[in-house]
Amino acid sequence: MTPLICEMVLSSITGMLHCTLGRAVLGLCVSRQLAPWLSSLRSSTSKVVQVSPGKENEVLVENLTVLGVDIKMARRRQPGVLRKVITNEQGLARFLRAKGASREVVASIISRYPRAITRSHQHLEERWRLWRNVFKRDDEIVKILERSPESFFRSSDNANLEKNIAFLWSLGLTSKDLHRLLTTAPRTFSNSAELNRQMVELLQDICVSLGGTDPEQFIKRIISRNVYILIRSTKRVKANVEFLRGALRLSDAELLQLLQGHGADILDLSSEYIKRNFRSAEQKLRSLGCCQEGVKKFIILYPPALYISPENLKNKIDCLLEGGVDIEQILEKPRVLDFSAETVRSRLRVLEKAGYDFKKQGIAILDSSRKRFEAKLEKLSEQPEE
Repeated sequence: MTPLICEMVLSSITGMLHCTLGRAVLGLCVSRQLAPWLSSLRSSTSKVVQVSPGKENEVLVENLTVLGVDIKMARRRQPGVLRKVITNEQGLARFLRAKGASREVVASIISRYPRAITRSHQHLEERWRLWRNVFKRDDEIVKILERSPESFFRSSDNANLEKNIAFLWSLGLTSKDLHRLLTTAPRTFSNSAELNRQMVELLQDICVSLGGTDPEQFIKRIISRNVYILIRSTKRVKANVEFLRGALRLSDAELLQLLQGHGADILDLSSEYIKRNFRSAEQKLRSLGCCQEGVKKFIILYPPALYISPENLKNKIDCLLEGGVDIEQILEKPRVLDFSAETVRSRLRVLEKAGYDFKKQGIAILDSSRKRFEAKLEKLSEQPEE
């Protein structure tokens, strides 16, 4: 019997002994559950034994109920876990409580990611140690687990996690960057370190081929701006870079500048999605009298146009035009399109009542936070009428 199996068997036994079902139920558990475990383990020590196909482990369900787990949610999320015989729910609960998680948080974590109960105490301790290389305090990790338990429990390969953390540190990424990767794109750390290395090498090659002199800084900028880049295929990224070069007729220097800036945000998107959105944006701008150079300027200044849905982009542009803004002003300050059409309409109505003239005063007022917008409105109301 391997150390891991032994540990999880002992943890399961301990869990049942702490269960508040009474001695009669415990006796039934021992006779009905432990005997099959031990018998099966003699013949197979390489994998977790399961109850009959389609049948849930009643003792496990009772244990989880006592812990406050939402069984319906757990059953919906990962039904196979409830058929496991060897689990570590009690050990997991004690581990998380010791790190500062409340009973309610523990129950929520298991409810949303039931597979967490299959992790041994040794695995949990090692993974926590690795995460503490990135995070300063236990309560930071607990908050992340509460928001996204998958980010911590999804992968069971701690050795690979350690290699990936070391590799990403070696790229010069900051602690903040690794925070975002762990919480937003945890699959980055499930990838093999070699797979992540291939993407990094591709980005290095792109930088050098475009005349860049600092590939390391280029890579840091790309990953810092787009945390999803490492979980996409190198084929997709290559295709997107080539499309941007061809569709916008960019020089090497222009493409390098775009990729180091907001262009990095779109590199992980589906190539077909980018092509479709580009054609739609180009058609809309052309219909408003924009030349090819105007289209190019718009996309360079506002790459998000390639991930906003075509309908949404058209709606926002039309909304601004109807409110008295002209297309040249939109091309100069396209960030106004970051706001929802509803927000833009609301601001346009308010400014119309205030007698605001976009041709004289520009559209910068539209491209501001709610607090700054209200402050500017207040200043406008204080100005004497001419």
